[in-house]
Amino acid sequence: MTRTGVALLCAVQLLVCHRTAMAQPVAVRHAEGVVHGFLLLRALDGTILAEGELNQTSAGDRVTSRVTFHFKDGSLHDETAVYSQRQRFRLVRSHLVQKGPSFPTPMDFVVDVARSTATARYQDDGKEKVASERLKTQPDLANGLVMTMVKNLDPKVRETVVSMVVATPKPRLVKVVISAEAEDTFTVGGNTHRATRYVLKPELGGIAGIVAPIIGKQPPDALIWILRGDVPAFLKAENTFYVGGPVWRIELTSPAWAPLE
Repeated sequence: MTRTGVALLCAVQLLVCHRTAMAQPVAVRHAEGVVHGFLLLRALDGTILAEGELNQTSAGDRVTSRVTFHFKDGSLHDETAVYSQRQRFRLVRSHLVQKGPSFPTPMDFVVDVARSTATARYQDDGKEKVASERLKTQPDLANGLVMTMVKNLDPKVRETVVSMVVATPKPRLVKVVISAEAEDTFTVGGNTHRATRYVLKPELGGIAGIVAPIIGKQPPDALIWILRGDVPAFLKAENTFYVGGPVWRIELTSPAWAPLE
């Protein structure tokens, strides 16, 4: 038997010992409201790939958050999440659209919590296909909510686990383990500030979760930087936008003003 075969066999034998992460809803420590912000999407070498916006509105305890990125090559990433924030964040519905040259598989992906369904419409060899799955209700779903949830984490809690539905393109439920990794410094106008760097580790679970690292299919970790304090703020993130995709960096940006006449 080859080394790979032995490793796979051992992995399967160890399945019963594999840790299954217990997910939990994130408590609302800082209620969300109306937001309009501007974003940049970069490759890790600093190349600007897309310009983006965050638009968020709230009505009662329900929030609608939409993040869009318009790529220089004409591609589009458009994600809307509707969620409630009564004591704990609860996803109601998320809708993700990705299309254009930057995305090998054009995707229209909807997670509907009320109907307990996740539906992915995608292109395969020029043909539209549909993959739909029934979901067991998950009160901790974080689709479209990750940045908001990380802002609200209790710094005293070492590790938080949430669930996400990803399109592979078939919808699949995974766990994501979030923990504070380190403190990094940054400057604004010559003043130095500290940000908490969080690492988000996906856990596939089951045989796939054990075998994936062996065959090189384990998804990479994501990173999010948050300014802590009485008014926490998102600063930047590094993550993939689709399964098997490169790691891209999301950053805040500010307007460039034309000279006064």
